[in-house]
Amino acid sequence: MFQLGKTIVSEDIIEKDFVCNLSACKGACCVDGDAGAPLDKEETKILEKIYPKVKSFLRQEGIAAIEKQGLFITTSEGEIETPLINGADCAYVIFDEHNIALCAIEEAYNQGVITWKKPVSCHLYPIRVKDYSEFSAVNYNHWHICDDACELGKELQVPVYKFVKEALIRKFGEDWYLELEKVAEKMT
Repeated sequence: MFQLGKTIVSEDIIEKDFVCNLSACKGACCVDGDAGAPLDKEETKILEKIYPKVKSFLRQEGIAAIEKQGLFITTSEGEIETPLINGADCAYVIFDEHNIALCAIEEAYNQGVITWKKPVSCHLYPIRVKDYSEFSAVNYNHWHICDDACELGKELQVPVYKFVKEALIRKFGEDWYLELEKVAEKMT
């Protein structure tokens, strides 16, 4: 672990390799698990604003889950997340012609309908950020469904922090990322 500003960063994000391999996993991170995508309070306001534009991209099951549970849920631990369809798929998941899970929010963004890409927690994956009162913990989250992504990352020699560069800059800023690169250069 090392400190960058008000973050404590796991060395795994520099030492581990990762490149999403959607053809292998089919976007399993959006449909497996027992929780929705983590959201922060600002993102809930964005969801409220963009939902009318995103709704036409959603599957009927997603719309039904959102209408029943809301655009987001608050867990018993006070965490804010996207709702799930029957305890599995994120309500915002859609599927392409190859049955690969995609994000309806990101699809609306890609088509120029909205200007917000998707929740930053999704954009950062496989990095997870946990905010504490004095600092944020930045960790690599290894999940077996991403083993193909780890293999592809190793083959292409792309460390986690480079794979999620855009998302890290979005979350922490360009100066923070430049400092991270300096630490990575010293470590490798």
